Amino acid sequence: MPSHHHHHRSTPLLSATAASSSSSQSFVSKLLLLLTLLPLSLAALAFVLQWRGGGVSDPTIATSAAYSRWAPRGSHHEIFPGMETFSSLSPKSHSSSDCINLGRTSSHSLPYYGDWKFGFEANLRPKICITTSTSAGLEQILPWMFYHRVLGVTNFFLFVEGHAASPNVSKVLQSLPGVKVVYRTKELEEQQAKSRIWNETWLSSFFYKPCNYELFVKQSLNMEMAIVMARDARMEWILHLDTDELIHPAGASEYSLRQLLLDVPSNVDMVIFPNYESSVERDDIKDPFTEVSMFKKNYDHLPKDTYFGMYKESTRGNPNYFLTYGNGKAAARIQDHLRPNGAHRWHNYMKTPNEIKLEEAAVLHYTYAKFSDLTSRRDRCGCKPTKDDVKRCFMLEFDRAAFIIASTQTEEEMLNWYRERVVWGDKDLRLKLLRKGILTRIYAPMAIIQGLRESGVFSSVIANAPTTISKDKFLASIDSSNSSRVVSPTTHASRKIGRSRQQQTSARKVLEIETNATDEAAAVPPLSPPAWTMTTFEQ
Repeated sequence: MPSHHHHHRSTPLLSATAASSSSSQSFVSKLLLLLTLLPLSLAALAFVLQWRGGGVSDPTIATSAAYSRWAPRGSHHEIFPGMETFSSLSPKSHSSSDCINLGRTSSHSLPYYGDWKFGFEANLRPKICITTSTSAGLEQILPWMFYHRVLGVTNFFLFVEGHAASPNVSKVLQSLPGVKVVYRTKELEEQQAKSRIWNETWLSSFFYKPCNYELFVKQSLNMEMAIVMARDARMEWILHLDTDELIHPAGASEYSLRQLLLDVPSNVDMVIFPNYESSVERDDIKDPFTEVSMFKKNYDHLPKDTYFGMYKESTRGNPNYFLTYGNGKAAARIQDHLRPNGAHRWHNYMKTPNEIKLEEAAVLHYTYAKFSDLTSRRDRCGCKPTKDDVKRCFMLEFDRAAFIIASTQTEEEMLNWYRERVVWGDKDLRLKLLRKGILTRIYAPMAIIQGLRESGVFSSVIANAPTTISKDKFLASIDSSNSSRVVSPTTHASRKIGRSRQQQTSARKVLEIETNATDEAAAVPPLSPPAWTMTTFEQ
């Protein structure tokens, strides 16, 4: 009996425990089901929103209002050439070939715009322009130009001749916002004789000489014209760069020339960028901007004992530490009485400019980076390949030696000379100079330009330029381009014009001021870096 009574008392307790366990298992099952369905529901919602656009406006939507904020103030182009919205592409068009299509598309496409902060807002400061004199093709000009656009440059003043002035090239350049193309014509050369520079002495030692001297005068007079064009466009800084030179804005808080110049004190008139020289490691370079990553640093960015201590190993039997110039390039603040002082510097008629030399930033000079540069330089000059005549044509020793080699040697002999004097084929020497800091690796320009190319920027710009241009229309475009009101008072010249002293002196009345020392500061030519001598070694 007692045991029977105990059995009846235990039965309710077991039932309660079983019920509690069943309820707990039911709650856990429901919770697991909820946790499973919730992410699936969110994923489905996200898919629907993405497929339908979700009501969120794409920052690259192709509307005039959206695009106009990217165009430089005063531009006639509301849409930057090559720009397209991703949403305009059909979902069916997305496939594994999209990367290929980016490079080949004939539609407007600049997918890097938003992420690369490639801004052209009118409130961006400072306003920066670059002027150049070039005969290059689009394969060099477009990467050069768009790279500097990424760095914050908004305007370009291109003085073109040769291949750069051909219809197929110029029609593309003229289609770009913020680009002013000036052609070398007979009428322009007649105006060049009226330049103020022809009445002054600071550039006179370069007049009436061939080849590099003639180019130097053209560049200087183009710079004079560009100053007035820059003022008209309300620019704040101006640089003169060749199309084989890229600014490397190291030292700024971001990889930006605009930020670099924004940090310059207001009392500084000129900023000097020491140049680094490309150091190629192969003899078959085709595209220096995307194939060259090694550069030789400037004397100004090296300890003196390192520079002179490694001088002989750095020159490898060449005439100087650098193959070509070593005195850098400069940016000038746009202000009254500004004038060029040769291709490498700026000056002021009324004062000695306050200048600073940057300790980290540099201009990267891709000189003799291609083997074909030997013959292309030769073909631009009609001098005789003799030691005496090349002095009349070239300012720097290596240019003289290269011209003689290219004019007198066979293709095989030229290639052997190029490998010995230009190509850094000795791996052990490369590593030694890299460790010492003489050589350095710089990848940013390579990455930026390659990114631009893979995004289809260059191909789409070319595809969206005017397809055809008649001879009459082309000539009319030259007249229109060269007839800017800024051309006539300050234009550019070559050695073939301005020969008449009467023509020069009657061209313009110069400001009635006494000549002072700042007027006569001689033009700064391309100069080699300091040379190693026993005297410098002992010091």
